[in-house]
Amino acid sequence: MTYLFKQIGREWRFMLRQRYVLILLLCSFLVSGFAVFTGLAEVAQQQQTIERLKLADVRDRLEAQAKYNDPGSLAYYSFHLTYSEPSSLAFAALGERDVYPWKHRVRMLALEGQIYESDSQNAELAQAGKIDFVFVISALAPLFIILLFHDLIASERSSGRHDLLVSTAKSKYALWGSRGLVRFGAVVLCLMLPFYIGAMISSTGFQAVLLISLWCVVYLAFWTVLSVWLGKNLASAPRIASMLIACWVLLAFVLPILSDLLINNSVHSAKGGDILLTQRETVNDAWDLPVSTTMEAFVTTHPQYSDYSHQGEGFDWGWYYAFQQVGDQAAGEFSNDYRAAAANKYKLAGYATLLSPPLLLQRKLNRLANTDALAAFEYEQDIRDFHKALRMAYYPWLFAQEKFDKTHLTSLPQFKDSTHNYKKVQNEQ
Repeated sequence: MTYLFKQIGREWRFMLRQRYVLILLLCSFLVSGFAVFTGLAEVAQQQQTIERLKLADVRDRLEAQAKYNDPGSLAYYSFHLTYSEPSSLAFAALGERDVYPWKHRVRMLALEGQIYESDSQNAELAQAGKIDFVFVISALAPLFIILLFHDLIASERSSGRHDLLVSTAKSKYALWGSRGLVRFGAVVLCLMLPFYIGAMISSTGFQAVLLISLWCVVYLAFWTVLSVWLGKNLASAPRIASMLIACWVLLAFVLPILSDLLINNSVHSAKGGDILLTQRETVNDAWDLPVSTTMEAFVTTHPQYSDYSHQGEGFDWGWYYAFQQVGDQAAGEFSNDYRAAAANKYKLAGYATLLSPPLLLQRKLNRLANTDALAAFEYEQDIRDFHKALRMAYYPWLFAQEKFDKTHLTSLPQFKDSTHNYKKVQNEQ
């Protein structure tokens, strides 16, 4: 054991005299630090946006409540903010938050159009993605590993020192093991140190940090073992590097792109635009249809309001919100198909990760950070649950002619973000 520690100390001093190794370690630290810094900035911006919108949401709703007195007008002019706050780990794994919306303002109108007419970012920027910590570890860190380890043995063999080192060492395993351990520990420290600093700033829980550390170390160890194994069996350092870089390109880029193309071509469903168009056409056509046609379709899903009668010959809020609901019902089949296809794509992508360690790491870390497609699906379901609770609160005033007083507005459901173990809004009052 004493010999091993001496060997590690000697290899550490030897590494510090190698300029190219120090440059690689510095680059890995700077790239990781940049990713963590931009991740923290992005999360802070999202949190600030949510807090600003919360204040504006309350102010706008209070203005509407001061201006209108009937439930129909209040439901029409009152917007309600829904949002999905970034988790404490989101700075490291932004995941799908630059693809799926994480904020919506909804009201009592047909919901499908409000969901699929989303507040999304520039499509080209979303396609490019963001350089976060997960991307650095999964896609860039293997390159640093390859550059550090491909010539671990080959460089000594080409310089003619290999046989001398092996013959003078007490154990070749201690010799190459200590050298590899020193380099591996150094690169892991350079890559992970910015993450630990970011975790402290964002108050990330110890268990989450430990899990991410475990996944990252195992992943980096995979590339290290692969690099050392090829270096042990091949004599030429350039040949070793070429083969390792080919493996890196295949696993980190080619396979994920091919799997994504295959999944998208094999799973088909209605598009968000089709859902939006169907809902809008149904709502627009309702203005020219008999009231009875709309109400018959409405009471099939809300039989408790079958006694509702249209008030007069002109406009009536109950009829208006009934055909808004019918619009959602008309688009419901397309919407369910779209969501089922999205869930199926996510499931198939899970199988594809078994062929691509970089993709597997991204999927695991995004799940830990609650920034993957599953988190987006949960947020969308929260919106649907909240919208249903909102409708169930207003419908008795609109269809059952229950007495309405503005003091009842305090009992309206409030949206709660449930994606981080918050209490969900009840579907029914």
